[in-house]
Amino acid sequence: MIVEKEIPPTGSGQEHARVQLRSVDLNLLTVFDAVMQEQNITRAAHLLGMSQPAVSNAVSRLKVMFNDELFVRYGRGIQPTARASQLFGSVRQALQLVQNELPGSGFEPISSERVFNLCVCSPLDNALTSLILNNVNKVAPNTHLVFKSCLNQNTEHQLRYQELEFVIGYDEFRRPEFACVPLFRDEMVLVASTGHPRLLGPLKESDIYHEEHAVVSLERYASFSQPWYDTVEKQACIAYQGMALTSVLNVISQTELVAIAPRWLAEDFTKKLNIQILPLPMKLNSRTCFLSWHEAAGRDKGHQWMEELLVSVCRR
Repeated sequence: MIVEKEIPPTGSGQEHARVQLRSVDLNLLTVFDAVMQEQNITRAAHLLGMSQPAVSNAVSRLKVMFNDELFVRYGRGIQPTARASQLFGSVRQALQLVQNELPGSGFEPISSERVFNLCVCSPLDNALTSLILNNVNKVAPNTHLVFKSCLNQNTEHQLRYQELEFVIGYDEFRRPEFACVPLFRDEMVLVASTGHPRLLGPLKESDIYHEEHAVVSLERYASFSQPWYDTVEKQACIAYQGMALTSVLNVISQTELVAIAPRWLAEDFTKKLNIQILPLPMKLNSRTCFLSWHEAAGRDKGHQWMEELLVSVCRR
């Protein structure tokens, strides 16, 4: 009797990878994605339609699979380890690629009831929020847009876990995991009351900093005014710090303070306030507006649709 020996697979590492992949329960990756988003086992279980023990069991199996704790207790929730954070983008993109190919997974703007969370940073919110809302309502009347107008220390976290889907602002997210598309460049100008007694003739940068200034509070995260007041000497000329550029312009219209603002906003306020617009004699006399998102979100068809709409609506 001839006994045939089983011949082990030979060849490329690709074959070994296929064998290894067959041993993995890929359903665990959907659990990982939900737990990363919610950072709470109970909420993740609700999101997945699973029991809490089942999700906890899946997390235990994930820890064995990746040879890492993945999540540690933090307050009433859990916090991802460095390894979990590293895995999240790749897992999210892989799941999204699969989901995009499933029947009925396309995005239909006219019938979608999806909620999009956006941050349109002040002062850009004055010009862009209504523009975005009106254009989205025309083509996707059942979608719901939720806006906020300022960045905070958690913005990168919110983008990474898609609690926030897009940011439109003057600040560029420079890490490789974020995508940034330039939309337009805004000219910056000096704004003062029309009766200001000293702003006569051509001005130099030193002339500007001899005046008292009104600014958006430098204590605000990613303050609009911060780039022009990056030294103690420059900060010494600040006499008023407001929470928004609109209040800053209102103050300078009634005083001898001056402010730096985008030309489009200043021109809009000349119709309402007693202000004049002067060229800004500084190296930083324009700023680029960016549309930013986390790359892990970029495979989602609804996200892609909104990205294209925002670019087409906001580019000047």
